[in-house]
Amino acid sequence: MPLVTGDQAPDFDLPGAGGDAIRLGDLTGRKVVLYFYPKDDTSGCTLEAQGFNALGPAFAAADTIVIGVSPDSVKSHDKFRAKYDLTFPLASDEPKAMLEAYGVWVEKSMYGRKYMGVERTTMLLDRSGRIVRIWPKVKVPGHAEEVLAAAQGEA
Repeated sequence: MPLVTGDQAPDFDLPGAGGDAIRLGDLTGRKVVLYFYPKDDTSGCTLEAQGFNALGPAFAAADTIVIGVSPDSVKSHDKFRAKYDLTFPLASDEPKAMLEAYGVWVEKSMYGRKYMGVERTTMLLDRSGRIVRIWPKVKVPGHAEEVLAAAQGEA
């Protein structure tokens, strides 16, 4: 059953870039943006990461932490963060358990070929870990600004 607004976000404990553990339980008391993306260092994913990164100070002022999540390895995340000077955490879910729990690991289709992959999705969590907004099938241009406006509007 897919997650909906009002649901408690499923707990997670994932390795992050730089060797840091990223746990939902450690973020209680802060608003959290979880953005799920398919692959490090691809054009759309790079533009999305740069959009969130550019607005980092505004997200911090809104007491909101941004976390990118993909099935890429920690090593891949480390390279991606270094290449684009990303300042927010990237979580690695190689086993895809968290991606599945959040309903973003889905069957996709390209040129008639079906495969499993990440559906680009963003979720805004309130200070208690409840989902207050979901952006499914994200289109990158202007997305980070829209998420920031929603985070600024949440108490």
